[in-house]
Amino acid sequence: MHIAVAVLLLSLGGLDGRPCESLASLKLPDTTITGAQLLPPGSLTQPQARDLPGLCRVTATLRPTKESEIKVEVWLPLSGWNGKFQAVGNGGWNGTMPYGALDSALRRGYAAAATDTGHQGGGGPWMQNREKLIDFGYRGVHEMTVKAKAIVDAFYGTAPRFSYFTGCSGGGRQALMEAQRYPDDFDGIVAGSPSLNATGRAAFSMWVAQNLRKGPGSYIPAAKYPAIHKAVLDACDAIDGVTDGIVGNPVACTFDPIAIECKGPDSDSCLTAPQVAAARPMYQPLIDAQTGEKIAPGLSYGSELGWATFGGQQPFGIGAEMFRYLVFNDPDWDYRTLNFDSHMALVRKVEAGLIDASSQNLEGFFASGGRLIQYHGWADPQIQPLSSVEYYERVLKRMDGTQKVGDNYRLFMVPGMAHCGGGEGTSGFDMLSALERWVEQRQAPDSIPASRIVNGRVDRTRPLCPYPQQAMYKGSGDINDAANFVCR
Repeated sequence: MHIAVAVLLLSLGGLDGRPCESLASLKLPDTTITGAQLLPPGSLTQPQARDLPGLCRVTATLRPTKESEIKVEVWLPLSGWNGKFQAVGNGGWNGTMPYGALDSALRRGYAAAATDTGHQGGGGPWMQNREKLIDFGYRGVHEMTVKAKAIVDAFYGTAPRFSYFTGCSGGGRQALMEAQRYPDDFDGIVAGSPSLNATGRAAFSMWVAQNLRKGPGSYIPAAKYPAIHKAVLDACDAIDGVTDGIVGNPVACTFDPIAIECKGPDSDSCLTAPQVAAARPMYQPLIDAQTGEKIAPGLSYGSELGWATFGGQQPFGIGAEMFRYLVFNDPDWDYRTLNFDSHMALVRKVEAGLIDASSQNLEGFFASGGRLIQYHGWADPQIQPLSSVEYYERVLKRMDGTQKVGDNYRLFMVPGMAHCGGGEGTSGFDMLSALERWVEQRQAPDSIPASRIVNGRVDRTRPLCPYPQQAMYKGSGDINDAANFVCR
């Protein structure tokens, strides 16, 4: 009898809305509902999604143009819905469904949605199709959002009270695109480590690959990364007032790799002269020789342990794919032929404002009451941290200062954190809860608690501070306790 009652309750679907299976017949513009499946607790078997609460899983294909084929999933909790909607982003060239992020959103009580942005897998020939490029660049996430909200409304019989977007890396780029292009889609947005200058990052990664192979002996093997990192810490760790194994303020660091040039035989503890020459550009901006403009900033001091991302045996895959398929339409393209004096104009032409989330126009988002939290790890070896800092500063300049921006937009730089997490810093934090308090209770995040976990145990806590503030040691007490730091 209890089983029968449970099945009956599950079949009812959401509150006063429609039963789950009936959503298969829901009519929405440019949309084909391909599935509406009621899943009891623990029955979902997708990767990264195990032992989930019961849900109604809706799958759909969106075709806003004849060439579009945007796959979407909407997960609707059968009980405990918090009355809110969360869209989640993905990474790289976005041709996958981010089940782990959907899992997290559902467990928090959200009705959640995600998309593959209109293609399968990574970069490829689809990048030559303008409509598919637009779907990837921004339209796919927006169309998903509009349709997912309609599905939420149909299932529960009411629209979500608040709507949020969270994403990191490629998802951070999607987040900023939403704020820039569709200011009414979300009440709050978390943009983590955003690839907002995706084309510049790709160019920089090819520049690194060329520098590391410029001549005999230029390549820096991974075995030398710890020695470079230690030398950076020796030079710059204490700049922020505390010696803790992290470069807290990379901008103030003036390290030169020549400091560890080999004085005797080559070894893992030093750099040869050609390797010194190859290491220096890792920290330097890439400049367009034709225009004099900065294509991309360099990596930050403290990122050395992750240099294999750009400096591995093969060039950075995401960057190479952009040039192979979007720019040159040649799957056999050789990165060594890239000419930064002549090819960047072609990059700008084919990108045409469709991918880079570089617009500083957030006025519409701010006017609608939207709140934006952006974060980035200072030790990120894949997306240059200064790209976030420089974007934030450009928005400040456009909006005439912090006073006009701080009520809607705050940037948090995370010392020692690598790409979207990890690294040696306090990379454990909850940006979404901070955003919820800001949106729903008007409690602006003056700091966000963060922790570092080593071997399953928290061994350090710190406050994350809104840029340009930093967590400064008060001068006494345990340097691993956040209580002994203040934002200033």
